[in-house]
Amino acid sequence: MGRWVLPDYRVGRARWWRVLRGLNPGVFAFVMATGIVSIGLDGAGVPVASDALLLVGLAGYVVLVVVSGWRLLRWPRQVVADVVSARGFTFLTFVAASDVLAARLALDGWWRSATAFLIVGVLAYLVLGYGVPLGMIAEPRRHPTLDQVNGTWFMWVVGTQSVAVAAATLAPSGPTTVLAVVGLVCWATGLVLYLLLAGLGLARLLVRPVDASELVPPYWIFMGAAAITVLAGTRLVTLPDATQLLSRDLFTGTSVVLWSFCSWLIPLLVALGVWRHIGRREPLRYDTALWSIVFPVGMYGVASDQLGRVTGAPWLVALGGRDVWVALAVWIIVFAAMLVAGHRWLRGDGGGRGDATS
Repeated sequence: MGRWVLPDYRVGRARWWRVLRGLNPGVFAFVMATGIVSIGLDGAGVPVASDALLLVGLAGYVVLVVVSGWRLLRWPRQVVADVVSARGFTFLTFVAASDVLAARLALDGWWRSATAFLIVGVLAYLVLGYGVPLGMIAEPRRHPTLDQVNGTWFMWVVGTQSVAVAAATLAPSGPTTVLAVVGLVCWATGLVLYLLLAGLGLARLLVRPVDASELVPPYWIFMGAAAITVLAGTRLVTLPDATQLLSRDLFTGTSVVLWSFCSWLIPLLVALGVWRHIGRREPLRYDTALWSIVFPVGMYGVASDQLGRVTGAPWLVALGGRDVWVALAVWIIVFAAMLVAGHRWLRGDGGGRGDATS
């Protein structure tokens, strides 16, 4: 009988460096998705699974911070080039990841840790929320066209609204008025940005040719941006009257309109997915962009649940509760695909684009 040989996991240094140099700035979408599903499970009364995903999200956050920080120190020019490119807004996944973890930790009463994550999220937002658009505007070698617009640009909205969600969640434990004002300003800013980018994004899809390879996963952020705006609005509604600069009816009415729109988007996005993989025969393989589907699905469930509680609509609460399990199932599928792709890459079997560089 022949010997059983363990697979060789030794990967050349040059290969690792090539992967790290080309690391997708949107890798923190994994933490965003994991964190929001954890929040949904906590609301559904499944604390064990929620805590498990929280630990996974925290571990992923630490690893990605170390890797991204090392990449910034080792290849600063490459990072700057990514900032001023069409995918520059994916850097705001770090902002959203920090704020989602802050909101999740606050649910368990870890106020100091949650506050630390919120501070990191706010500081990162001030740098990236202004730095990315300024870099794109000021880059003299850039040749802007409508073709450069893509779904990842809605991360500008998601990052803004994530600050609003975290600030409103932590308001009861801290300087309530300050956090409420921060939440309100970010909510209003994110709403305006969403309306502007929605027009730009729809123009891109309707008037310019779209390649199947670039469609669907990033555009789920279109829906996720609306859903997180709904969640931010419902969190602000629950704050004391003394902190309200806008009427509760405005928050609630706007949230209902946006919830209706992101509900309308879901069948369209599913249809585009069918067109991409069946009509255009685009291979279904792991890509970090898949976490851009998990996050909106989870966020839609949490937003529906919270909107139902604010408006007194039990059917919305029930819808949100069912969506949490859909989000968990999608998270498990994408996580398993990530592990398989990583295993194949370590063995040198290819495995598609993987999560390293895509």
